[in-house]
Amino acid sequence: MSFFNQYANGVMTALGFFWNALWAFVMGYAISAAIQVFVPKSRLTRHMGDCDIKSISLAGVFGAISSSCSFAALSAARALFQKGAHFVATVAFMFASTNLVIELGVLIFLFLGWQYLIAEIAGGIVMIAISAILIRLTYPKSLIERAKQHADEATGQEENDFDWKKRIKSSAGWQQVGTRFVMEWQMVWREILFGFTVAGFIAVFVPDQVWQTLFMANSGSGNSGNMPFLTVLENAAIAPFVAAATFIGSMGNIPLATVLTAGGVSFAGIMGFIYSDLMVPPLVKVNARYYGWKTALYIAAVMYVSIVITALGLHYAYALIGILPEGSRDIAEVSGFKINYTFFLNLTAFALTAGLFWLHRLGQKSGKDGHDHGSHDHHNHDHGDGSASFFAPKNLLVTGIVVALATGLALQGWQTVSS
Repeated sequence: MSFFNQYANGVMTALGFFWNALWAFVMGYAISAAIQVFVPKSRLTRHMGDCDIKSISLAGVFGAISSSCSFAALSAARALFQKGAHFVATVAFMFASTNLVIELGVLIFLFLGWQYLIAEIAGGIVMIAISAILIRLTYPKSLIERAKQHADEATGQEENDFDWKKRIKSSAGWQQVGTRFVMEWQMVWREILFGFTVAGFIAVFVPDQVWQTLFMANSGSGNSGNMPFLTVLENAAIAPFVAAATFIGSMGNIPLATVLTAGGVSFAGIMGFIYSDLMVPPLVKVNARYYGWKTALYIAAVMYVSIVITALGLHYAYALIGILPEGSRDIAEVSGFKINYTFFLNLTAFALTAGLFWLHRLGQKSGKDGHDHGSHDHHNHDHGDGSASFFAPKNLLVTGIVVALATGLALQGWQTVSS
């Protein structure tokens, strides 16, 4: 196959990944937006000031019903920390908001299967527990005090108490849902575009032998429970570094995780990769801006150890129960264009998106921006990349990706006409 054929195939694979995930994104973000608007959360934040099971559990619940955008998760975590949440609860919120949200679960089910979905939920809870234990054992009191002093003065917490029954019956409440939906997409579309494009090109251009060598996949029997312990440990230990090297955060790493399964990476390695979206350098840098570098690296270290232990535990728990995935999803299956249930679900998603954008526009025309000015300012969270400028690195990268995708589509069209 020529380079141009591979290039066009990479673009079509990337677009196929997105096509098959589109309805999950739309419906997941719609549900998330409704939960964020109609569920009063200030009552939860009042009880996060201690390092106990109640505070940590509430932080996990709060994170699970918050935005899945990694940058927004860090911004919201900082706001919680500044308003008195215990440091352990703050870290628990970070884990929950990036591993226990609805839209991520749906995407994992579609691309990887039910075993990974159950592992994602159970493992997310286990990681929160492990991180809480690690922080309590190593609690650097002076470091945390300096982190509080270093944190920005801006808070951006969720809105005050409100009558959810009254809000859900009002047009203004549903306009807020539309606006929150739009804001969620404004936060994550770059990461999704980047992640799905990278996954498509890697699926085509990177041979399976690369992943087999990197993750020592040739030394065992695929994802079976017979894989040597040192191989499983290496997979779990290296996965966060592979995730960090991709610079893909949020939901964009799920299609790439699917590519890794096709390359023979162990179950522990896949789970370690999925859990590591907060380990990418831009997010560590954001934490450094909020709390200082020492605290940011401490958080990263706690997350790394928690991820590795959790990935290992899940691998051997699944092996013991006998539900360890032995194969992988066919890349062609999750990146193909067909007239099937996905097609009709995407049509429904387009209609839902149109309705939510209409609600958003209604809110703008009525002079309301769709959220209370004392609320959690999702639109003000910091991506740390100066993205307001066209010449910001991330915006230039997005432009390059769009051009690359358009070129690939043109090549695919030319090949179709030529044949």
